[in-house]
Amino acid sequence: MKVAGLGFKRDVTLASLREALLAAGGPAGLAAVATVSDKADAEALKLLARECGVPIKAVPHDVLAGITTPTRSELIVEKFGTGSVAEAAALAAAGPRARLIATRTVSQDRTATAAIAEGDDA
Repeated sequence: MKVAGLGFKRDVTLASLREALLAAGGPAGLAAVATVSDKADAEALKLLARECGVPIKAVPHDVLAGITTPTRSELIVEKFGTGSVAEAAALAAAGPRARLIATRTVSQDRTATAAIAEGDDA
């Protein structure tokens, strides 16, 4: 199962989320998109999930905290306790044996990040 993890600013657009996802490898084969739970209701995310035909997995803040990621933003570490919301959300939502198959990519306007993980669990 493949899950795209997405990190984004509140004012993100569908175009920015789509751009970050395409840079990470695109929507082909995705089972879900995931992000931190307090942003799971963002309109642009809902539109992207609908466009990709997949559900949104909301990952609680405390689950993201402490997940080690290959990329690291100091701002994200301070705010979320992990180096990358996109990578941590993808890993958490793809299950306990998940591995990243695409590390964090960033949209040109820097409002969206995406990473893709593959795991065994639904």
